[in-house]
Amino acid sequence: MYLNTISAAEGSRKNRKRLGRGIGCTLGKTCGKGHKGQKARSGGFHKVGFEGGQMPLQRRLPKVGFVSRAKKHSAEVRLHELNVFQPNDVVDIAVLIENNIVPIFTKKVKVIKSGELLCPVVLKGVQVTVGAKQIIESLGGTVEA
Repeated sequence: MYLNTISAAEGSRKNRKRLGRGIGCTLGKTCGKGHKGQKARSGGFHKVGFEGGQMPLQRRLPKVGFVSRAKKHSAEVRLHELNVFQPNDVVDIAVLIENNIVPIFTKKVKVIKSGELLCPVVLKGVQVTVGAKQIIESLGGTVEA
């Protein structure tokens, strides 16, 4: 292979538009821009979404919804989901992630009173509702901050 034999792949390089070369090529005289008007002028264009002075669509429609960014990093765990652990196991966020109870990117977990807890567990670094805390402590488990 020689440097003078290398060429681009077929169809990878398009020829540029040759404007103003007569009526036979569709791009002569007005160069495909029609007659007069803002779009025919050099530099004559407008911002995206501009509708000629009419109220643009993105301003006519109402604002809708809100998605909390904190929602992505926080998760809820129901009491019955803690039944996968052995009695007196230490449960923290890393252990919950390891057992696929909460998503990988979770940074904040709260245990809520929903379902039944069958064995005592030790919760570390996990928030707990008042009702869930009562059930965990009644079984002999503990909640540590």
